[in-house]
Amino acid sequence: MIYVSTRGDAERRHFCEILLEGLAPDGGLYLPERYPQVDAGTLEQWRALPYADLAFEIVSLYIDDIPAPDLRVLCRKTYTAEVFGTRAIVPLRKLDDASTSPARTDVYLEALSNGPTLAFKDMAMQLLGNLFEYELARRDEQLNILGATSGDTGSAAEYAMRGKQGVRVFMTSPHGRMSPFQQAQMFSLQDPNIHNLAIEGVFDDCQDIVKAVSNDLDFKRKYKIGTVNSINWARLMAQVVYYFAGYFQATASPHPRPLPGGEGAKPQKVSFAVPSGNFGNICAGHVARMMGLPIDSLVLATNENDVLEEFFRTGVYRVRSSADTHETSSPSMDISKASNFERFVFDLLGRDAGKVRQLFGEQLARTGRFDLSADPAFRQARERYGFVSGKSTHADRVATIRDTYERFGLMIDTHTADGLKVARGHLSPGVPMIVLETALPIKFAATIVEALGREPERPARFVGIERLPKRVTVLPADVQAVKGFIAGHCG
Repeated sequence: MIYVSTRGDAERRHFCEILLEGLAPDGGLYLPERYPQVDAGTLEQWRALPYADLAFEIVSLYIDDIPAPDLRVLCRKTYTAEVFGTRAIVPLRKLDDASTSPARTDVYLEALSNGPTLAFKDMAMQLLGNLFEYELARRDEQLNILGATSGDTGSAAEYAMRGKQGVRVFMTSPHGRMSPFQQAQMFSLQDPNIHNLAIEGVFDDCQDIVKAVSNDLDFKRKYKIGTVNSINWARLMAQVVYYFAGYFQATASPHPRPLPGGEGAKPQKVSFAVPSGNFGNICAGHVARMMGLPIDSLVLATNENDVLEEFFRTGVYRVRSSADTHETSSPSMDISKASNFERFVFDLLGRDAGKVRQLFGEQLARTGRFDLSADPAFRQARERYGFVSGKSTHADRVATIRDTYERFGLMIDTHTADGLKVARGHLSPGVPMIVLETALPIKFAATIVEALGREPERPARFVGIERLPKRVTVLPADVQAVKGFIAGHCG
């Protein structure tokens, strides 16, 4: 499998080369030159596989430079009941039942937050940590990971990389903008290979710094800079797996529809609703759909920072300034520059790297926006690629959290509430809707208390975490300041 850049000016590379590189040298994002295709027969063969073996089958389609036996071991080492708390790894829970739903649609919640840091980022990050350690040992090299987090990526990366041989982590986050629990998860780590940098700004400032450092090729090569954000293809690739796992659970007793002319059964379709800020999670769903997973709709849910929702509604992608980025009760989506969106636009525009380069590399830098509303390709966002969108507000979140608890006895976090609220506006009769859970409620306790009048449950290992000593450095939103810190801690 060969990988190409969305901007067309980078060398074609194999998986392990882009694993350690992250952002392409031309400023673009790597994608496979083609999406491997999965037919109905293969889907049925995969249906009964344990999650670790399903992960191997899927990621092995994208990796040809790690021996298959080694890759299988890495997947089985990653996805265990001991790490994720359940043999199913990502169990489904039914909420609305088709027999009682006005839309005659089953609605499910796919639990993605059973990992070490209680957030869906663990699903990919745990594999990424093992892939990094394996490849660095094979090369006898070291890697300095530079990342940006609005909440969950940072802790997931740090817990996956702590103690890993040959790896240091430099994680930037917006100073004071994460929940107290999220901050404590990251800042309480005392491992010498983990460095937390609280940036005086918003998440987009952190993300801009990561991209600026990655685009300084001399600095990147000198200090062996890599990434764990979803700009790293390996992250997104690993997330594709739970779309397949969710599909298999929701269609465990399928009711196939005959094709015209009696040609056989048509696979049951499902839809997925995904809380979206940086477009990485739902981009993995786009990849799964392109591979042949029978997905009807990909429902993109935003909070008040609705840059992505606006695009899928109007065709206009309009980046907001830091001052215009709202601080909300679903803070991990307080993002106004969706870095992974470039991957989807690359596919949407027929993989025209020149046009992508003009939009993302030139026009956005000059005007902060682009408009595809008149481009025939924009219609394909829904017609060919299945994307629909919606927006959720703080009042919606509180109401959805309260309703879900009263009806099902289930607490959900604020971001998952955004996804569930928007999902119910896009139900289709007979098409199961799977809402991707993003985190456990304890990470956003203040809003849970507002909605329910009670504190969410806290896993025993995190009791008192906010009172632990903190190890964090506050820096201005300045690329040179971050470079100086990295250079000073790589000796």
